[in-house]
This record gives sequence, structure tokens and C-alpha cells, in this order.
Amino acid sequence: MAEVKNAPAATNGDSLQGFLFALTAYVLWGFLPFFMKAVAHIPASEVVAHRILWSVPLAGLVLVILGRTADIRVALRSPRMLAMAALTAVLITINWGIYVWAIGAGRAIETALGYYINPLFSIFLGAVLLREKLTRAQIVAIVLAAAAVLVLALEAGGLPWVSLALCVSWGFYAFFRKTLPVGPNQGFFLEVLLLSVPSIGYIIYLETTGRGHFGDTGTADVLWLLACGVVTAVPLMIYANGAKLLKLSTIGIMQYIAPTMIFIIAVFFFHEPFGHAQMLAFGLIWLALFIYSGSMLTSARAQRMESLKPAE
Repeated sequence: MAEVKNAPAATNGDSLQGFLFALTAYVLWGFLPFFMKAVAHIPASEVVAHRILWSVPLAGLVLVILGRTADIRVALRSPRMLAMAALTAVLITINWGIYVWAIGAGRAIETALGYYINPLFSIFLGAVLLREKLTRAQIVAIVLAAAAVLVLALEAGGLPWVSLALCVSWGFYAFFRKTLPVGPNQGFFLEVLLLSVPSIGYIIYLETTGRGHFGDTGTADVLWLLACGVVTAVPLMIYANGAKLLKLSTIGIMQYIAPTMIFIIAVFFFHEPFGHAQMLAFGLIWLALFIYSGSMLTSARAQRMESLKPAE
């Protein structure tokens, strides 16, 4: 999923085109659990390898159409940029791997919780690593999120590691991704390009040892694995083009669309258990997000009013 802080927002307000782009991306991410459930019979590591491999031509085609291939040539000649892209690539691979495994293992509710917590974790990272000052509302929201995690930990006898791992891996991915001085489309292509080398090697290993699903197990599996590139690259590209046409506050509210859809799918379509502890935990998270979002909108409105004041 996409992180708010990692996307440039329009400075002149929202546009309908940007809203529709972002809405499309979030809805596609929201429906992604159905796809991952369909490929649950394939090991998560193999699914991730194919997500990476088949994203390369799609992302490359977009850059060719946009005429931004020169940015990639510059990046490939910069050791520092390549090192940073390698780090973000590893983090996104970890995130994808946990997500794919969790959906197949019947833990979609935990993935929804992880992506709900993510914006609050990003605020926490900013405070710890960048010494950003927290508002009172942000502190309350973070405390409520921590309480939700504690409730689930006490109920399960251990930390909800899927939720935390997804949240932490994406939070650090977004944090380090901000330091990569290329656009979102170029950055995504650079990441999957670097990851394609080990992915190809791993796929070849699986196929030569008879453990792969790209050919020997039928046409359906081939099509599913080819589609991995589409479901990975297309929403990201659509989102990247929508985010730059929207205000940060608008994206901040829209980012809850995908985890809400995942939550609904997990409970009503996958019939995952949702007991009293989960109900309390999600109630705390939703309250935290309500406080956080309200504070963010109030701040954005105040800044807008301040900018409209006539100069003295």
C-alpha cells in the first residue's frame, strides 16, 4: 500500500482527476486480498518473486511513455542512489512477503490492522528519528493505537506480529523512500529492477527443481503469476499520478479506504474470527484515526485560512 508522506501533494488544491486516480488505486488495493486468496496454493516467496519480475516491463513501459528513462540512467550511475534503492527494495519485499503469506494463511484482519496503524507509526517515526514535535491529538492517537496492540497481545498471548511487521516494514520503507531523489514511478522501477536479478534466479531454481508453478502445474497458474505484475504495478502507477494532484490532507483520509475494504472482506467474505478482543482493538484504532484525521483536517483548514489573509 502507499504511504501518505511518500507522495507529493498538489499545492493548489484537489482535482477531480487526482481524486479519481487515488480512489481507483485504493479500491484496487482493497480488492487485492481476493487475488492473493486465489494464489494461496502457491508459496508466498514465489508469488513475490513473480510480482517483482512482471512489474519490471510494466513499470519500464510507463517510464518510456512518460519520457523519464533518463532519470533511471542517472540513478544507475550513482552508488549512493543504488544503495538507498536496494534498502527500500528489501523493505518492500519483506512487506509484500508478509502480506501475501498472511492473506493465504487466513490472517487478513491482521493485515488490515497493520495498515490502519501505519500512519500513526509514521508519525511516531518522525518524532523519534526526525525530532518532529507531536501535537496533543497525535500523542493521544498513538497511545490508543498502542492500547489496541496491547489488547490483542493479551488476548492472543503474544504480539500481533503480522500487523506490527507490516506496519514497521512499510513505515521504514516510506521513511527511507523519501530520501531517494527520484519520482515515484522511477523509484518503483529502480526497486523492481534491482530485485529482478535475485527473483529470476529464484524462479529458475524453483522450476529446475520441480517446485515451481510457472508451467508444470497448468495454464491457470501461469496466468495467475503473470497477473502478479499487473496487480502490483498498476495501482502504484495510478496512485503516483493521483497523489500529485491532491492535497496531503485528502490523501490522508483516503488511505483508510484499502484497509477498511480488507477488513470487510476478511470478516464477511473470508469469515475470519472477529471476537470481543478484536472488536475492542479495532474500536480503539478507529477512535485513534478519527482523532488523528480530525486534527489533520483542522490544521489544514487553519493553514488555508492563514494563507488567504491579506498581506499587511
